[in-house]
Amino acid sequence: MVSPASPIAVLDSGLGGLTVVRALQQQSPAENILYFGDTARVPYGTKSAHTVTAFVREIITYLQRFRPKHVVIACNTATALALPIIKAEFPHLPISGVIEPGARAAVVAAGSKPIPRIAVIATEATVKSKAYERAICRRRQHAHVDVRATPLLVPIIEEGRDDRDALVRVALTQYLKPIAKKLPDVLVLGCTHYPVFKQLISQMMGERCKVIDSAEQCAQDVTQRLQVSGLASPNEDGGYLKCFVTDDPAKFQSLARRFLGTSILNPVHVTIEELTTPPMPTIELRQAG
Repeated sequence: MVSPASPIAVLDSGLGGLTVVRALQQQSPAENILYFGDTARVPYGTKSAHTVTAFVREIITYLQRFRPKHVVIACNTATALALPIIKAEFPHLPISGVIEPGARAAVVAAGSKPIPRIAVIATEATVKSKAYERAICRRRQHAHVDVRATPLLVPIIEEGRDDRDALVRVALTQYLKPIAKKLPDVLVLGCTHYPVFKQLISQMMGERCKVIDSAEQCAQDVTQRLQVSGLASPNEDGGYLKCFVTDDPAKFQSLARRFLGTSILNPVHVTIEELTTPPMPTIELRQAG
């Protein structure tokens, strides 16, 4: 049985979901958090819906042993391709994603213009799903939505390149220049990896364009859900963060500071074979290890 002290489980294809963790830690520092980065199978953005859904199913099945009170699919691709199926398969678990909070914030940021121009950059799979178009147009029927694939950004970020890197600047220029020409009112960062370049992206888009961080909006959504359900943690000493990865824990640990702003302790290596074995008994986590 879950309680306010139970952890929030956050999952992503790799490092990007740590931007959601960082926002959660800032907004709700008392929360205990489990983070699962599927680093052996990143990126998700070039894979089929069937494959991504299978990956998410395996991860959630593994994390159930820790009795999470809420599961966050902190990956726009996985949210777009897998969320409805996964929610149906795990009806006992509160599960949320990143697209609806990001779309809601984009519509608010667009203000009262009759036909606002909202741009979204995302992975190829998220673009093909049309999930952002649907989520935005449900709220603003007459919005002009321009969703563009930016497939190089996730691999570049997972390599550890920063916004001073020439390759990063070339890629962003190529992706953002045609979008900026259309003078959007809002640009949504439709992948939780992208906030690491938010400052540079904002500079390139100009002051008139508001840049929406889907990771930050997702964290706000989760915080509100827990408060409404009475499951917000009362821990005055601050919560723990425990990380799990499917490949190269050392690399994950070395790059995590860039996403979190702080170091992490001893990420646990979970092999793909472990993900496909029958669930283990429930484990209570009380502190980071």
